[in-house]
Amino acid sequence: MTQDNPAPPALPTGAEKLIQCLEREGVEYIFGLSGGAAIPIFDALVDSSIQLVLVRHEQGATHMADGYARATGKPGVVLVTSGPGATNTVTGMLTAQMDSAPMIVLCGQTNRANLGKDAFQEADVTGITYPVVKHSYMVREAAEIPRITREAFYIANTGRPGPVLIDIPKDVSQGPCDAEHVDAAALDLPGYKVPTHGDPEAVARAADLLSAARRPILYVGHGAVISGAGKAVMSLAEKLRAPLVNTLLGKGATDETHPLHLGMLGMHGTAYANKAVMNTDCIIAIGARWDDRITGDVDEFCKHATKIHIDIDPAEFDKTIQPDVSILGDARLVVEEIAAQAQPADTEEWLAQCETWRTRYPLKYAKKGGLRAQHVLDRLDEVTEGRAIVTADVGQHQMWAAQFCRTRENRHWITSGGAGTMGFGFPSAIGAKFARPEEEVWAVVGDGGFQMTMCELATAAVHDVAVKVLIINNNYLGMVRQWQELFFENRLSGVDLEGNPDFVKLAEAYGVKAFRISRPADIDKKLQAAREHDGPAVVVAEVVKEDNVYPMIPAGAPYTAMLVDRPKERLEKPVGST
Repeated sequence: MTQDNPAPPALPTGAEKLIQCLEREGVEYIFGLSGGAAIPIFDALVDSSIQLVLVRHEQGATHMADGYARATGKPGVVLVTSGPGATNTVTGMLTAQMDSAPMIVLCGQTNRANLGKDAFQEADVTGITYPVVKHSYMVREAAEIPRITREAFYIANTGRPGPVLIDIPKDVSQGPCDAEHVDAAALDLPGYKVPTHGDPEAVARAADLLSAARRPILYVGHGAVISGAGKAVMSLAEKLRAPLVNTLLGKGATDETHPLHLGMLGMHGTAYANKAVMNTDCIIAIGARWDDRITGDVDEFCKHATKIHIDIDPAEFDKTIQPDVSILGDARLVVEEIAAQAQPADTEEWLAQCETWRTRYPLKYAKKGGLRAQHVLDRLDEVTEGRAIVTADVGQHQMWAAQFCRTRENRHWITSGGAGTMGFGFPSAIGAKFARPEEEVWAVVGDGGFQMTMCELATAAVHDVAVKVLIINNNYLGMVRQWQELFFENRLSGVDLEGNPDFVKLAEAYGVKAFRISRPADIDKKLQAAREHDGPAVVVAEVVKEDNVYPMIPAGAPYTAMLVDRPKERLEKPVGST
């Protein structure tokens, strides 16, 4: 070529086009771990404005992306290689799918010519993950990359959010791509429609039922968090003068310190929330799915109440409970529509009764006999003034955190509810801190779950992510031990975590500041020291080995169907009483 006729610019590769598409979607971070089939994509990241967060395990990458997504409402992005790199993300995708968290998982794949030939690190990742994703793609041609990327983000973050997988063969990411970017207006997804407003007749019927109720209650789930329905829900509660309760994942949709708020319901909820649900004459589920930890015996659950169900996913209707009114739509929009038509209810006696239950069955715990997890978490709520983002792992500490760490703001409570994934708490806190660097972020974890993803201490240290980790260390898989005590004659099997490391020394080995709490008098001092440390910090609370999360359910509640073998005196014993 001459100076007058320069060579045309080289076409971008499929990998470069993919990264350009991610930049157009506003992606800030990619949580990933490299490998052969994904090298072209990692290479394209070198010249990108997107920051790569190099993790130590692919499962940790998915949980970080999940935490980022739940803290922001935007999809978190994961990038891994083929084969085991891809299959290591399955647990994280299941977790996101069960809890409706938007996520994009990008997987490298063997060359197209090798597909189906058991090539090195080949895995049918689309086939393996069909049950745990909202949608999945195998990219067959580089020209498909802009369309697939745009569709993936739209699908992941609309309607009921969820994870979307994009599997990209290496020769596709290495080859040229001359396709143009795709605008949202050009999307064509036959059969995929996102519900918004509710059916007017169903909305009017729901408003009439709530207006006529004398013992109404609002049952608030994760859908209210996702849609940002908190203000609308509280406006409806105040107009009706109706109490409200939340699910484990519904924490934070509304301020749990509000006088009308009765806290969490269900198996490990407050007694007063469960008493109210047992005695309501009209219950409205707002972005909640009547799960088994809430309903117990479905034939006895709210047996004499009319039931209203608002959900954006029609698959949830009539799955567990057959409501009197089902309304398909966005939780915020539907609640606003109901509130506009509902009339204040005569609930003075009902509210007085709820306050009586709140006084009679308070949350409490023993103050003697050693360091109690409940005490530590109660003080964490106090010293942070309830303003921190709290991520919780799974187990006893999760239930105690849900009880004692009251959430004031939306997207300030993050945990694995549907899948109950141990190992989620710590990496999700890292993701949340990347998402909201100005916020204080605490990961509340058990000694069992923490050891599943503790390698991400390296990620926190390398990136200087100032997340704080509170390890509730009882040297047991506590929740399983509790159930073995209550239902299996205390025949303990597979729960003793003998051989736990010294978590303080472990953290220090990664260059992370660590503190130990061994007596109640040290709680506030050590928590405050961790808060003031400029960087990641670990606090190890050496709590009593055997303590139970007593369900705050008075005897006779329908939820006791889940505790059929449990002695009556245990059912009547409040949390932590002696």
